[in-house]
Amino acid sequence: MRQAKVERATKETGIEVIINLDSTGKSTINSSFPFLNHLLDGFSRHGRFDIKINATGDNEHHIVEDTAIVLGRAFNKALGEKVGIERFGSAIIPMDDVLVLVAIDIGGRSYVVNDVKFRYKSVEGLSSEMIDHFIDTLVKEMKINLHAKLLAGKNEHHKAEALFKAMGVAMRKATRVTGDELPSTKGIL
Repeated sequence: MRQAKVERATKETGIEVIINLDSTGKSTINSSFPFLNHLLDGFSRHGRFDIKINATGDNEHHIVEDTAIVLGRAFNKALGEKVGIERFGSAIIPMDDVLVLVAIDIGGRSYVVNDVKFRYKSVEGLSSEMIDHFIDTLVKEMKINLHAKLLAGKNEHHKAEALFKAMGVAMRKATRVTGDELPSTKGIL
């Protein structure tokens, strides 16, 4: 089983993430931010990863950032040597007025292009800046490429939710085991 438990304790935060990549998408997400919990629940459910997250800390920025750091580390630990993974994954997710595209490459290099922008400073009590920062930090920690594009829509809640659901579906496709070789011409990911 591809599972991992990663913890991070600093003077600012205490984060614990437990992940099972080969499961059904059950989650228990506990942070101080209900909308972040909601987004990560959608990511877990549609990625079909079981995820447990307990995150505490002194402010929004530290909790969001450190949660992304620990989640990225947990993914990498659970993926191990990455032998046999599909490596690439993508999804186009509609949510009412919104249509979001996400493509991922688990290639060992981090790069993010996120075209999903928010018009307001916060979405459901979570700073919209922190949504972008979470994705950027997760991508850097996992050393993946992620491209996200808003194809249609304006509703802020729907944009954020479709983005996280699309990330989950794309990640599920990229992490699934479909062979027995490392998917790289370089011999390393």
